[in-house]
Amino acid sequence: MKYYLGLMSEYMKNYIKTRLTYRADFWVEVVSDLLFQAVNLVFILVLFMHTDSLGGWSRSEVIFVYGYFMVPFGIFSCFINLWGFSERYIVKGEMDRIMTRPAHNLFQICLENVDPPALVGSVVGLIIMGISGAQLDIVWEWWFIPALIVLTISAVAIYTGIYATLTSLSFYSDAPTGILPLMFNIQGYGRYPITIYNRALQVLLTWIIPFAFVGIYPASLFLGREEMRQTALLTPVVGAVFLAIGLTAWNYGVRRYRGAGS
Repeated sequence: MKYYLGLMSEYMKNYIKTRLTYRADFWVEVVSDLLFQAVNLVFILVLFMHTDSLGGWSRSEVIFVYGYFMVPFGIFSCFINLWGFSERYIVKGEMDRIMTRPAHNLFQICLENVDPPALVGSVVGLIIMGISGAQLDIVWEWWFIPALIVLTISAVAIYTGIYATLTSLSFYSDAPTGILPLMFNIQGYGRYPITIYNRALQVLLTWIIPFAFVGIYPASLFLGREEMRQTALLTPVVGAVFLAIGLTAWNYGVRRYRGAGS
């Protein structure tokens, strides 16, 4: 653990040195991420201009869920950035360099693509939760912060498991992005009430591609939605299961890797 923490520290130092050289790029990235999140928030506000509730959820509740959704997504985007894996590490052969080093290959790849500006989205998500929570007169209990930490880590584990599984397919194909863009769009369904979807989509988002556990289910715990309480409490279990699946698929794919060749 000490070895990996040391590696993380060194990678972050190198990142900071690079960003201090190109400071404008850093702030452009931060602003672009904020604008992207603002567009999604505006969409919710426009939607509620035409209705008083969405699947039995008020505007403030939906905005609270969206705020929660931003927290684990920002952390995941910062530390588990696998978007360009195939093109950089398979097509260009950089995986060969990774394989010659003692640290776990996935850990190295994540650190090489770390994106701290994405954490701004998590901060904004917490602010949105605070504002919408005040509008809903939520009484903040002592267990909220520990629960938020556990549920956020679990949601990040779900993201990591799903995307590690899909990215591992790159060891069998050299397609630049594969199915990742489609999955990126599907994950957005997790920030809306699961009750607005048909039964098939509810099952898909809950048990097959469990993006409902990175947004609506854990957020419902803080909102006091008793009908989702038991499901929300399964978030850590789902996170552990899908992380295990993702790491297994990744390690198996790495064993199939034979190098970039000539």
